Amino acid sequence: MKVSELGELGLIELLAKMVDGARDNKQKAWQQLILGIGDDTAAWHGDASIQLATVDSLKQDVHFSLDIISWQDLGWKALAINLSDIAAMGGLPRYALVSLALPGSTEVESVLAIYRGIIELARQFGVAIIGGDTDRAPLIDITITVIGTTGTRAKRLLIRSAAKPGDKVAVTGYLGAAAAGLEMLTKHLGFDSEAIAVLRKAFWQPSPRINEGQMLVEHGVKAAIDISDGLVSDLKHICQASQVGARIEVDRLPVLPAVRANFGARAWELALSGGEDYELLFTAGADVIDEVKAAAACPVTVIGEITAGKKSEVTVVDGKGKLVSLPKTGWEHFASK
Repeated sequence: MKVSELGELGLIELLAKMVDGARDNKQKAWQQLILGIGDDTAAWHGDASIQLATVDSLKQDVHFSLDIISWQDLGWKALAINLSDIAAMGGLPRYALVSLALPGSTEVESVLAIYRGIIELARQFGVAIIGGDTDRAPLIDITITVIGTTGTRAKRLLIRSAAKPGDKVAVTGYLGAAAAGLEMLTKHLGFDSEAIAVLRKAFWQPSPRINEGQMLVEHGVKAAIDISDGLVSDLKHICQASQVGARIEVDRLPVLPAVRANFGARAWELALSGGEDYELLFTAGADVIDEVKAAAACPVTVIGEITAGKKSEVTVVDGKGKLVSLPKTGWEHFASK
């Protein structure tokens, strides 16, 4: 069977079972492990706090094209997608390991620009770049591993398996801007200068919600994920892990004004399935979410609720309660083109 036939989730589940089958509870590493494959990061008990680890890659002509991105933005985004996973667990990033696979013809200045982007974002969140690897490859591949901790403010984790029927579903910030930015760049769409700047930044320089993740933990939120593959697709991950369903109302989606203005009726589609917004998607009781709204420095919007219906099913409805059909629910790594 080819990975394209098995699919991303099927492959992950297969590997997770294989790894779990090798578990040896006599070994200290296994004894200290809290979460392995299945959440946004791994987690284990350290000497003073819970430790976190995550790894992600950007591959040329799969995740990016040099025709529409600068080398510095490439470095920024490569680190940002990892920091967002730490944020989704309510953690604090500490260290990063950077692996670069590059063609021999790559200009040294281009590599330095990648690192400038990485370092610029790392400084914002106090992340130390502590090593990595370089290798030769026919195309560019940037893989970054980030090690984090729950810190001292809160020693609990946000996880995917804690959603309960009756919980409200909420998101930080705005949705659809990253997908709109990608479409603008690849199709060379002509917008006003302000919209171009906003959408370009949304796609190439996402800002990980580290502080917001910490704040969610402090106010008692238990279930969360970052929006990378698409709102509906990522909510399905929570539903699958928690064995619940969910209902989303299109009219409640916090779509960025620049997206509404330039994409019209398609704005909700970009918000639901576009992905790469790297906002936090979370569930909690209405009272907890009211506290979060009052404390958050960014917008927090309730967009639906968790249901006890069909497990892992996410229903999308319009303002009249009519079912909305989506052409796709989000990014699938091994989907046939």
